[in-house]
Amino acid sequence: MSELSPAAELAAAASKPYPGDSAEYRRARTALLAEEIELRRHIERVARQRRAMPLGGEARGYTFRDQDDAVLQFADLFGEHDTLVSYIWMFGPQRPRPCPMCTAFLDAFDLPSRSITQRIGFVVIGRSPVARQLAFARERGWRDLQFFQCIGDEFARDYRALGPNDEEMPALDVWVRRDGRVHHFWAGELGGTEDPGQDPRGAPDPTPLWNILDLTPGGRGTDWYPQLR
Repeated sequence: MSELSPAAELAAAASKPYPGDSAEYRRARTALLAEEIELRRHIERVARQRRAMPLGGEARGYTFRDQDDAVLQFADLFGEHDTLVSYIWMFGPQRPRPCPMCTAFLDAFDLPSRSITQRIGFVVIGRSPVARQLAFARERGWRDLQFFQCIGDEFARDYRALGPNDEEMPALDVWVRRDGRVHHFWAGELGGTEDPGQDPRGAPDPTPLWNILDLTPGGRGTDWYPQLR
């Protein structure tokens, strides 16, 4: 990789005032722009490190049900692809309604899944029957997400979506298929690592909701969460 120009130099060259900017504002914005350039570079470094990871453990023989109640093997969820992203959402049989945070996450991926699935597989896995998941999807207006039910709780337990007391957690995982075998590649493991005063969050956070709020003066707030209605 060629040597990168210093972020401060790039920021100074790119920083242009908007109408009414004060000198104080423009100085602060230029300094922030340098930090944003460094952040972008850090994100790319982390992405390269992630892509270079070796394969994780081979998945056990988990089975799933589709919307036609057919029993599928894990490898079947990949479709034509060799990479799969799965999201286990908090909508188990005991929940009258799904988790609002999981819902907000899936809101952001319904329409983009049309593009995502041109390159990789993308599925939503729940502990409730697929018909129940699809009923909520129709209510919410989702049209393109693919839903599956894990048969039994072993899959959810093994991949940290179900705790010892049956408490549900969301789980975002990446899988690869090699020579007919499914291997775990990556999972969000930041839970419990948040700094004081923070809610759990990704790095970078995949949810557009939080990314947009992070651009604003009020940020995410300290006690606000999206509601189903």
